[in-house]
Amino acid sequence: MHDVPIGPELLRGALDLERTAEGWLPHRLPAWARAQCDDPQLAMVEAQPSGVRLALRTRADVVELVTRPTKRIYLGAPPRPDGVYDLVVDGSLVAQASASEGRAITIDLAAGTMEQVDGPTSTVRFADLGDDEKVLEIWLPHDETTELISLRASAPVDAAPETARPVWLHHGSSISHGSGAAHPTATWPVVAATAGGVDLVNLGFGGSALLDPFVARTMRDLPADLLSIKIGINLVNTDLLRRRAFAPAVHGFLDTLRDGHPDTPLLVVSPILCPIHEQTPGPSAPDFSRMAEGRIGFRATGDPGDATRLTLATIRHELAAVVRQRTPGDPHLRYVDGRELYGEADHAELPLPDDLHPDAATHLRMGARFARLVWGLG
Repeated sequence: MHDVPIGPELLRGALDLERTAEGWLPHRLPAWARAQCDDPQLAMVEAQPSGVRLALRTRADVVELVTRPTKRIYLGAPPRPDGVYDLVVDGSLVAQASASEGRAITIDLAAGTMEQVDGPTSTVRFADLGDDEKVLEIWLPHDETTELISLRASAPVDAAPETARPVWLHHGSSISHGSGAAHPTATWPVVAATAGGVDLVNLGFGGSALLDPFVARTMRDLPADLLSIKIGINLVNTDLLRRRAFAPAVHGFLDTLRDGHPDTPLLVVSPILCPIHEQTPGPSAPDFSRMAEGRIGFRATGDPGDATRLTLATIRHELAAVVRQRTPGDPHLRYVDGRELYGEADHAELPLPDDLHPDAATHLRMGARFARLVWGLG
């Protein structure tokens, strides 16, 4: 077996690669941006490699990746399945694997605490790949922090050549991150990117699409042929902003994007349907009656009579108004109502299992709909 050095040239979709004691940790925010926020939720989710893949050109019949994943354990809830590694060969998904060992982080939703315990490495092995030259992409688990320890192959490996495909740079919440998707190439942004023939850089951060200025500056400075921001649900979940602050914050975020991308097509996407927060503000809270049944669920706890607080209906109204105001001077700006991706009829057929996040089938549907809506615009 050939030892393959792991470095930035092999990775797609990551913005930083941190050297650890034993290997490398991919990040989806640069170090300077991470230094501007000490939120443990953001630190956890930006290190979960949604959309990140190793891209190799090789004749290897066998490839082995040694990793140390971080498993999440929610107190009172059933065990989460192991993260999935997708192997894509010349554009087609051909195999999947999981790593059973690793670190464990125990999350107590009631107390708002996290506790991490170290664990051993795991080896993910893909075999019987043939000895023809091919491009292999190993998509890392979208919702499981994955430290890369070593890479081995039965033949020499080069970095896959850069493609000429357009780059789609997307920012959103846990839904864009992939919560509820079955595997990394089945999150709705990856489904849409595959259908459109574009390269995705996914800045979907679970619980953390909060109009943070450092995210806007990160996007400003990255190459992109299409920009999109899907904003709303996390601002309600966290009850972070009042209505007075929301529209100016959106304007500021868009202003920063336009500083670096004055003419790039830019989509502002409002939240998908989420009945608990359509007319009721946040914050969201765990539904402990469901926890007692061994399930995770959420409920809205805000006062529907408080007009200063944000609901999803308010956010859609405000986002549409911001885009209307800016469009005369920005013809490449578009508004997309998130209910075109998942709306009332979809909820009747495929309800949100925990009242916040879509299931695996809904991710596939949302990705296909986004592709028709957006790539159809050219």
